[in-house]
Amino acid sequence: MRQTRKTASSEPRGQKRPGASKAPAAAASAPGASRARRPTGQAGGGSRAAARQPSAKQRPRQLSPLAQEAGAGEPPPELALLPPPQPATPTSSVATLDLGDQRERWETFQKRQRLTFEGAAKLLLDTFEYQGLVKHTGGCHCGAVRFEVWASADLHIFDCNCSVCKKKQNRHFIVPASRFKLLKGAESITTYTFNTHKAQHTFCKRCGVQSFYTPRSNPGGFGIAPHCLDEGTVRSVVIEEFNGSDWEKAMKEHKTIKNMSKE
Repeated sequence: MRQTRKTASSEPRGQKRPGASKAPAAAASAPGASRARRPTGQAGGGSRAAARQPSAKQRPRQLSPLAQEAGAGEPPPELALLPPPQPATPTSSVATLDLGDQRERWETFQKRQRLTFEGAAKLLLDTFEYQGLVKHTGGCHCGAVRFEVWASADLHIFDCNCSVCKKKQNRHFIVPASRFKLLKGAESITTYTFNTHKAQHTFCKRCGVQSFYTPRSNPGGFGIAPHCLDEGTVRSVVIEEFNGSDWEKAMKEHKTIKNMSKE
């Protein structure tokens, strides 16, 4: 925050302060008094703009390129008097944010919901950004892997019959990567790939459950196993069979699956 300096010239000109007429005449000869009373109409004495220009001692020195390189770590003279920047903290964010007339409403909202500044912002962002969607949570069997995903309460499930999906019963629905968040367990996940190696079949190292993976059809998103979601957020399920055993032909004929990871 830039500091503003208060100077004597901030007082309105022409106004007499109380008691000014009783001041001794010797005050006019005090050091600096001649500078405070600036002539209004000087002839040949220089313009006001020139008088306001800093003197040679006040101007910052122009450094040569070598000197600038040698002193690159030193702050410029005009920043030397500024206080060092303070790192932002969760408790100071609301204090430094200019909320205007909404400050009281914001603080009341935080207290009513028992949320931190970041928690309140996240709640409002999620409500606005993911309108019409619900937040599902889920994970593997042992609990080492946990995630959250924003998707419809009415899920469209793909049942693929390719060689690997058939063996592991890989039913899944697809979401963009921006709507998926791994809450914990990155170090507990291992990946299996085969053939084109585009699909990333991720599963828990400990219990072996695949709760999500990156499908070949949508490498920019995630395929989520509906049977690995926590209860209470799914309203209905529609299952569509996908002929993954003839993958290229099925992808060519399908009208929507390749776009399901797009925003």
